[in-house]
Amino acid sequence: MIPFRSIFKRQLGARQLHQFSELWHQSLNVDQKLLQEDLEQPLLPHLKERGLVSNVTSEEQLGELIEKTKLGLYCGADPTAKSLHLGNLLPLMILLHFNIRGHDITGLVGGATGAVGDPSGRTTERSAMEDQTRLDNVSRISGQMERFFTSGVRYVKSLAITPMVNEGAISTRNNYEWWKDVTFLGFLSTYGRHIRVGQMLARDSVKGRIESENGIGFNEFAYQVLQAYDFHYLFQNDNVSIQVGGNDQWGNITAGIDFITRLKDPKSKKQPFGITVPLLTTSSGAKFGKSAGNAVFIDSSITPSFDLYQYFMKTPDSDVAKLLKIFTFLPIKQIDSIVERHMKDPSYRNAQRVLANEVTDLIHGIGSGKDAAVISQILYPLPDLAYPDIDSETLIHSFKNAGILTTLEGAEFLNKPFSTLVAKLHGCSKKEAKKLVANGGVYLGYDRFKVDTSDSLLLTREQLIDGKILLLRVGKAKYCIAEIV
Repeated sequence: MIPFRSIFKRQLGARQLHQFSELWHQSLNVDQKLLQEDLEQPLLPHLKERGLVSNVTSEEQLGELIEKTKLGLYCGADPTAKSLHLGNLLPLMILLHFNIRGHDITGLVGGATGAVGDPSGRTTERSAMEDQTRLDNVSRISGQMERFFTSGVRYVKSLAITPMVNEGAISTRNNYEWWKDVTFLGFLSTYGRHIRVGQMLARDSVKGRIESENGIGFNEFAYQVLQAYDFHYLFQNDNVSIQVGGNDQWGNITAGIDFITRLKDPKSKKQPFGITVPLLTTSSGAKFGKSAGNAVFIDSSITPSFDLYQYFMKTPDSDVAKLLKIFTFLPIKQIDSIVERHMKDPSYRNAQRVLANEVTDLIHGIGSGKDAAVISQILYPLPDLAYPDIDSETLIHSFKNAGILTTLEGAEFLNKPFSTLVAKLHGCSKKEAKKLVANGGVYLGYDRFKVDTSDSLLLTREQLIDGKILLLRVGKAKYCIAEIV
């Protein structure tokens, strides 16, 4: 049996453990004065300083309204996938910044418009989706939005020692609620005269598709009208006056503003506004939010919190300051200090550690970042650092919370060849597992002991950490972690 504490004794001494503990806690000690300054700064300039805003309609007028009037905002997402991904978070971050300053926010899921398809940012038509799949996605994304906002508010409150946040209302809506009662003829007779086809044809998302070889279907051409009506409905019924979206949504947002302006009472002083966020790319020009070509999702059942943490731990030094400002609520001046300290010795990856911890806490709840940090330092130790003094029960708890622990029955796997374990944990056939073992691609434990290529080594309790935890590495980087009960 491998005693768990011996892992750290082999790694470093007590003085170094203390230094690491100091480094860890110092990096997460939020400067309360700077936090207060950020929260009291005019919001639009603050969001611009964080890199969250690209374009704003009637910016000066909106900036004044934000500071003296409670406003309603929304952003929408169509149910084209089971989960939102990191690239979807920028509009949600803007809503969260507004919400903690007392404004009301709405996450809108396109249960109706998702059946039509938004052409913005696309060169080809979306594939049709089964109705049940779309309904399932609507339910999942609604839940993700609500959890993100409520978790985000808790995260921001956790940064402040004394209460600094007085959040507004949070809601999620499905646009099928109002579209289900709208008929085609009824819509045309009521609203058709307020829709200008010339403006629709002039939008970049439409022009590009019309000029392409495949053209554009009427369903996608009319999408901007549907989105405009969504904005109009929320403006009239939910007191929503700001739509937030990606840069590729600018045409749809301004179409909604024009639609509302044509329909609203000219005596009303209430005005619609739009805010867009930039397309976020890495310093290398790659689209942000992809890992090995795959999207990084905010649903922990698809992308475990540990994988999310690791994604941000791999952030290049050239991107870390930008992402700290966009995806955390740490004070901007403190972020500058964190990055400055980090650049004195980038090998410790201090700025990435702060970024990964904050984003994981923001998305998956307070404490998720610490759990992921424990695991990260065990599996991928940084130079001369280890996480201080943890017992195996704490480790099991952290693995479970991070969504990367598999529980296996000892009776089924003890005293069996390692290829049996590899097949189960790696999700491959027994033939493929035996080949991995034969090629020397399977390693056991923290010390990365290579499993005998003859596959004659049998699993015993003595090979487990504290007789409970199996660490199995397959290939260069993938760990399979199991609790053997």
